Amino acid sequence: MVSPVVYLVVAALLVGLILFLTRGRGRAAAAAQEPLHNEEVPAAAGRVARPQPLEPEEQRAAGRPRRRRDLGSRLQAQRRAQRVAWADENEEEAIIQAQEEEDIEKPVETHLSGKIGAKKLRKLEEKQARKAQREAEEAEREERKRLESQREAEWKKEEERLRLEEEQKEEEERKAQEEQAQREHEEYLKLKETFVVEEEGVGETMTEEQVELFSSQDTINRIQDLLAEGTLTGVIDDRGKFIYITPEELAAVANFIRQRGRVSITELAQASNSLIAWGRETPAQAPA
Repeated sequence: MVSPVVYLVVAALLVGLILFLTRGRGRAAAAAQEPLHNEEVPAAAGRVARPQPLEPEEQRAAGRPRRRRDLGSRLQAQRRAQRVAWADENEEEAIIQAQEEEDIEKPVETHLSGKIGAKKLRKLEEKQARKAQREAEEAEREERKRLESQREAEWKKEEERLRLEEEQKEEEERKAQEEQAQREHEEYLKLKETFVVEEEGVGETMTEEQVELFSSQDTINRIQDLLAEGTLTGVIDDRGKFIYITPEELAAVANFIRQRGRVSITELAQASNSLIAWGRETPAQAPA
């Protein structure tokens, strides 16, 4: 806890300081009230003019205290002038800065009102034109980049589609070849089991060794060639068995169709059973 003696000492110092300042201000006021010879005070500018030099007699009469008072007055006037000049400079800088900020924030239309000069307006317009040009060029570059990316994506998509189509086509061809080979193998097995050629009413069964000499496709091609030449006549049933039909039997079937005029498949099949021997020795007569 602070002792009361300290408070008393501080209070005494404050009182002494106040008295000293009061006495100094009184002396300064008295010195300011004394008339000075050949001294002018400008009213508008607020500046204190320098006092005219005193005569030697007056200087000797005034003595050193008079010079000190004049020096203090001049220093005070200089300080006041400096403060006024500093305030004026700060005020001008603030006004200029505010005007610049206002010019930046305002659009071009506000400058057209005549508040700024033509040179500054031209610079602002050129600056805005360059900015607009840069933005347009940037937008154009972005658009070109987007189009290139889009074209590249479409090209990759088309390439992928073609690749898939090619793979699908190859797969279909491979499956078709496998199915064709499977069919040929099945036909070969059927022909290998039973391969009968009926010629002139006499049946002859080929041996296994003879059947193996023929491939299924070669046999089919050979039969088709013989049928096309007219050397061989007959049909292949659903089992893959070739049945030889004589020209007389074919003529009987044709005669039956001409007699009936319009014949269905069922009726033709029934009539063929009686008109064609189908392995029998003598076919029956055509029905009326």
